[in-house]
Amino acid sequence: MVAIDFERAGRGITRGSVWRSVTAQGLGGVPPTALVLAGIVSVQVGAALAKQLFSVTGAGGAVTLRLVFAGVVLLLAWRSSLRVERGALPVVLGYGAVLALMNLSFYAAIDRIPLGMAVTIEFLGPLTVALAGSRRWIDPVWAVLAGAGVLLLTRADGDVDWVGVLFALAAAACWAGYILLSAALGERTVGGGGLALAMAFGGVIMLPVGILDAGTALLQPAVLAAGFAVAMLSSVLPYSVELEALRRISPRVFGVLMSLEPAVAAVAGLVVLGQVMNLGQWAGVACVVAASAGATRTDAKN
Repeated sequence: MVAIDFERAGRGITRGSVWRSVTAQGLGGVPPTALVLAGIVSVQVGAALAKQLFSVTGAGGAVTLRLVFAGVVLLLAWRSSLRVERGALPVVLGYGAVLALMNLSFYAAIDRIPLGMAVTIEFLGPLTVALAGSRRWIDPVWAVLAGAGVLLLTRADGDVDWVGVLFALAAAACWAGYILLSAALGERTVGGGGLALAMAFGGVIMLPVGILDAGTALLQPAVLAAGFAVAMLSSVLPYSVELEALRRISPRVFGVLMSLEPAVAAVAGLVVLGQVMNLGQWAGVACVVAASAGATRTDAKN
């Protein structure tokens, strides 16, 4: 599925009208839950591929390539709808800044700790959004269960890189902000113009960091090709489908659905990077997924 979506996205670069038609009509007919799940798979495969770039570009260089390429693709695809109202501009700029900081924190985390561990810790952000302000008696149970899962992960055999854990926590805070700003962006803009401008702004923010981190390595053809692939899988596809999903579901429900990400990340880390997790770590992931399933079920009843 990832390969098929990649081909469709690639054609959208030169055929913007086709891309806009798919986004406006095709995605509109897809259930929002399916859109979120497709985004989860795409972004985790992209993260696993990005990690392989770190030895050449560093985390900052990889984030720069991802956001710059994603910004260019989206600007081309949505070039006829780039105007946004003045009142929406702070949301667009804030969204772009949060994207840059979230991705930089996350890449710095997976440079130090396994992908599944980083995503599970990062999950604290969307779970907090999902449970914030809730008065249901069962919600603390899901919060404790998710916390137990994170605890199991950080008590893995061997030394834990706590700097990596802190970066994952920073990414979690940014992820919470991203969810809320995504909903605001969807409400105040039409189509993907706001997303395109925000992504491009995030790329501009990251350019100095990437140049300092990677230098001329960013211009190597193989690195540019890999960076483009990462941008498509990790930004263009998931953010586009997630933005469409957020037009039809609440930020709270979106946050709960995104909690499936740890399981997908653990599988991607195993398949793409060969990161083997022990039973305790898998139990931690299972706790997080169980918390997500429980919260989703109880939310649907209210």
